Amino acid sequence: MLTLCNLLEADDRKISFIKKGFFDNDEHNYRRLLMGLVETTKSQEIFEKSLEVIAGGVNSPVRAFIGLGVDPLIAEKGEGDTIWDAEGKSYIDYCMSWGAMLLGHAPPSVVMKAKSRMEKGSSFGIATEIEEQLAREIVTLVPSIEKLRFVSSGTEATMTAVRVARGYTGRPYIVKFNGNYHGHADPFLIRAGSAVSQISHESSSQGVPNDIVKHTISLPYNDVEKVRELFCDPEYGSQIAAVIVEPIAANMGVVPATKEFLKVLREETDRMGTVLIFDEVISGFRVGLEGAQGQYGIFPDMTCLGKIIGGGFPAAAFGGKKEIMDTLAPTGGVFQAGTLSGNPVAMAAGLETLDLAQQEGFYELIADKTKLITEPLQMALKDRDLDACLQETVGMFTLFWGVRSVEKFEDLQELDHDRFKTFFRYLLNEGVYFSPSPYEACFVSAVHTEDHLIKTRDLIIDFIRQV
Repeated sequence: MLTLCNLLEADDRKISFIKKGFFDNDEHNYRRLLMGLVETTKSQEIFEKSLEVIAGGVNSPVRAFIGLGVDPLIAEKGEGDTIWDAEGKSYIDYCMSWGAMLLGHAPPSVVMKAKSRMEKGSSFGIATEIEEQLAREIVTLVPSIEKLRFVSSGTEATMTAVRVARGYTGRPYIVKFNGNYHGHADPFLIRAGSAVSQISHESSSQGVPNDIVKHTISLPYNDVEKVRELFCDPEYGSQIAAVIVEPIAANMGVVPATKEFLKVLREETDRMGTVLIFDEVISGFRVGLEGAQGQYGIFPDMTCLGKIIGGGFPAAAFGGKKEIMDTLAPTGGVFQAGTLSGNPVAMAAGLETLDLAQQEGFYELIADKTKLITEPLQMALKDRDLDACLQETVGMFTLFWGVRSVEKFEDLQELDHDRFKTFFRYLLNEGVYFSPSPYEACFVSAVHTEDHLIKTRDLIIDFIRQV
């Protein structure tokens, strides 16, 4: 039997892992470490070195795979719908850089455009022609956007959109919805989705002063009556600068808004002179050329975009009506700036991605690929009468364990985390990489092959039958 003395006699590598606290909440890895059952792999060595110089060993928390019972993946390369880890093992990828890789990994024409642009210089800190070209393409494709500005991340886009809305209206309050994740800026970290859902009961974060979040009102998603009540409230109704919403929530799993919900948001914000912001960082150019707003036929005052518009490089944007966007410096008094905003390499990659997305039948192809997985799974879940459900839209889906339907964040209180962990490890062991959180979406790209989709479908059906 192993004792504390045995542990203290372990080599320095093992002790350093424990001192860094990585195994505090990970029973599988803790046991593996104590008992020395597995030889150190290249991925483990890389992660150990990362722990010495990167906070938590990762640059985004969900990458640490805490609580999943497996070591973090260390990606070596990607091609099409497949990634390879540091050991050379391949995985069919359904995370797709959290939805950014609409065309799969390393699409040849995007790589060519990016390389060609890099040869001319990768960054200047001054304006370039290709910024105008991509901006014009987006303005042409998305009817609600008359002007936009590029930034480097989705968080930066949503953060600045809210600042612009406050500057435009002169009002202090913003409204968001429980389980919607708009990045990690302070005003949004209250009852948020994504990996932050696992940090605290309120889905918030340490380090966010109450004086900041006191101006954020978070309501239940898809709750029409709560929206109407708030806008009729004599204290708050006329002081709301902006309502920001994911029209298709993807950071508490795929949870589409009801059309009635978005319709009421549009009606109430119009009535009170409030700016309606659609966060389409994920859904923009994934579900169609006009994003979710095109699917619903309901158009916001401002839209936030990201992921796909960078073609795999860091890029995002926020845009909307001219009179709102003209409040930005240098024409207005709302400040925003960024050295790498509109980076020409990202612009070139994004422009090529959008050009390819406009090919005839592109989104129909992605929808068909998605249904190749989802329709048989829906039937399998129904046949087994499980406490589980699958929710989807074009190019994205989530299999929820422990609940039969999800319309709002509160429906996830009975989510079966243990079942998800087992499911995730089962797929990973079979060479399939799903998004490593029960609160996230999985993504289907334009290049997922039929063989890989069928293999994934059959693996999941086998798992459902075993359950």
